[in-house]
Formats: sequence, structure tokens, C-alpha cells
Amino acid sequence: MSNPQPSQGKSTNFPQKKKKLVSPARWAAFRVLERVAETDAHSDDLLHGALLAGLSQADAGLAHALVLGVLRRQLELEARLLPLLSRPDAPIPGPVATALRMGAFQLLYMDRIPAHAALSESVELVKLAGHPKAAGMVNALLRKISLAGKGSIRRPLVESPQAMAGRLGHPEWLVKRWLAIYGREVTEAICNFDLEEPAGAGLFSDGRFAMDDGSRLVAELAAAALPQAKRVWDTCAAPGGKTLVLADHLPEAEIIATDVSPKRVERLRERTEREAPGRVRVLQADAANFSSAEGRFDLILCDAPCSGTGTLAHNPEIKVRLEPEDLRRQSDRQRKILKASLERLAPGGRLVYSTCSLEPEENERIVATLGTLVKIIPMEETLGLLQLPFSGEAPLQGPYLRTLPGANFAGDGFFAAILERA
Repeated sequence: MSNPQPSQGKSTNFPQKKKKLVSPARWAAFRVLERVAETDAHSDDLLHGALLAGLSQADAGLAHALVLGVLRRQLELEARLLPLLSRPDAPIPGPVATALRMGAFQLLYMDRIPAHAALSESVELVKLAGHPKAAGMVNALLRKISLAGKGSIRRPLVESPQAMAGRLGHPEWLVKRWLAIYGREVTEAICNFDLEEPAGAGLFSDGRFAMDDGSRLVAELAAAALPQAKRVWDTCAAPGGKTLVLADHLPEAEIIATDVSPKRVERLRERTEREAPGRVRVLQADAANFSSAEGRFDLILCDAPCSGTGTLAHNPEIKVRLEPEDLRRQSDRQRKILKASLERLAPGGRLVYSTCSLEPEENERIVATLGTLVKIIPMEETLGLLQLPFSGEAPLQGPYLRTLPGANFAGDGFFAAILERA
């Protein structure tokens, strides 16, 4: 079910009169999930876009819960549904798979949704999607799911990595590598954290914007790494949350924020002009080839593009899109960006390298490729200057920051290193 047949656009062109058979919230959620399955669109963008336009607050809330809940638990839901199929290896059309996941999620995890509504509307979605012959199968499968009762699968006393991956709704290859790196207890904690809606955390009490505690920690760490910095470069700055933290904590510094994407730069510029007018100069630029005409910087935040495996609670579609070979592609890009950024670092300056990945080849192994070019500054001293968003021991891995969602931190997973040129 993870690789269903494409719907070829049928799901987005249903007759208006027939859509009355399905609630507005489920119809919107279905369209968003289909778009996520068929394109590289991000669920958060779609949930704030035209597909939910005109919904009441209650319907929009239900659509959000359905989309993100189904995406977070997609692999778990498939692990439950596949054994119930008479032909598990037979391809399932995309809209049918989407309706099945939606129905199963409501039956298992949404206490306020009557079972008959979840079941009947899932069947209607399949019919409206142009697959009426699948309606009987969907009805039968969801009735079996309903009999299983609410809640997650119980953990058995003995469990294979494959079974663990199915129970916790993560790719088997990712679970296996986390087991090897972090062990079973931490892996289970990370996976369980990814399955739930993040509590979230606002950085500023005036409510200007909200960001995860992990993002906040990295941004504040960068500001504290060299509080006397006069020139600051945020290399991969969009969407701008960390840039705004730097502007807030370093009011006297000249701050340049860059991003390679024209659309993201436009949003970044709008955001910084609104939240910190006159404080940030925004440029479109590839950090791996940034113009030397801009000179050198005392402080650089190199929050590099990455796989995002530390943010699966916020970005659940990563779980069904990411492939093992993507890690090599990401690490090649990160290495180029970091080395180019170091060339722009002034004598005596500091660079904070960070990612929201849990994978060593995107983190400490990238730093290790620099060899004697850099001096690694132990993280503990700088962390001591901050008002930390956690209690107990700091989430450290040797000289690095290493937050593990649900295990040593109640936010996204981040890695950070403070570097000086040797």
C-alpha cells in the first residue's frame, strides 16, 4: 500500500452534488492526502492553502487532525491492513489506499468519530473516486479493523525489527539503523514521539511566531556562541525563525540571511521585514557558492538542508518519501556548504553547524571530514549560558549537542557543533 497505483486526477474532480455524501472535512483531508501521495507537496503548505479554503473552524480542525494523523501512522495503518487483504501483493489504486488509511485511523484513534461515520464515508470516498468495485472490500476491511478496538498495537515480549517498524509506523530500514546507533529503548522512544502531535513551543511571549524547542535551542546556541559578533550570516535561513532569534539576541550585529530558493527567499524577506524591520538583509544565494564580495563574518549559522529525520512528528511525509540513498546525497551537499561557509569565517570567528537529522553521516561525520581545519568548541560551556528548554542533564554527545525526540528531549531532534577555524 505504500506504493499504490496513481489516481490519475480522478479524486479531485468529483461532481458537486455527490460530495454531499462526504463531510467537508473528510473531503478536504482526502484531497490533501492524495496530493501528498502523488506530488512532492508538503502537507503543511496544503493544509494552509486552497484545499481547505471556506471550511468552518471545526471542519478545518478535523481535516488537519485527519491528514497529519494518517501521515504519522501511515506505515502502521498499512501494517494492520495488509494482513487482512486476500491478495496482499496486489496493487491498490491510490484513492482506495487513501480512503482505507483514513477510515482505519478514525476507527483506531479518533474517539469522537462514530464508527458508522468513519466506515460509511470511507466507502463513499472510494465510490466517488471512480472505484465503486472496491467499495465492498473497503467496507469489509474497515469492519475488521473496527473489531480490533481502539489504540496502538501492544508491544510483544519478543519482537523483530520488521515487526517493530510496523507497530511503530516507521520504515524498516530506518528502524534498523536507529537500533544499531541508539539501541532499542531510545529507538522506541523516538518512534513513539513521532507518532503523536507535537505539543509545540513558542519562542517569544508576545506570540510573534512559534517554533519547536529544538529550533529555538539551536538559534539561541548560535547567538551565545559569539555574543560580541558584529557581522552574522545565516546561510540556509528560510523560513526565518532562527534568523529572527539571531536578530533578537544580537541587536547590534549586521545580519545577512540567504537561501537558494527564490520562493523561500520571498517569504523570508516578508517575514523578517514584518517581525524585525531593518534588522536583516535577505539575499538569494547558494551557500556553497556565496559571493566573496560580501566579505567575512564573525558568526555563521550553517543550519544545513538535511533528511529531516529529527522532525518526523512535524513532517510525517518524510517517513514515506525518504530512501537510504538520500542520506549520501544530503551529506555530499552538507559537506560542500560547510566547507564553503568556513571560507567566509573571519579570524577568531565561530561557526555553528546544525541539522535536524538523527543520522551520523549528516552530523558528526560531516564535522570529522574537516580534520585539522577546525577546532571543535565543547558545547557544554555555551549551553551553560542559556535558559534551557529541558530539565535534567543537557542532551550532549561528546562535544556536540544531540537532542533525541522523546528520549532526552521533548522537541525535534537536532545536532549542533561549534567550530573555529584552526
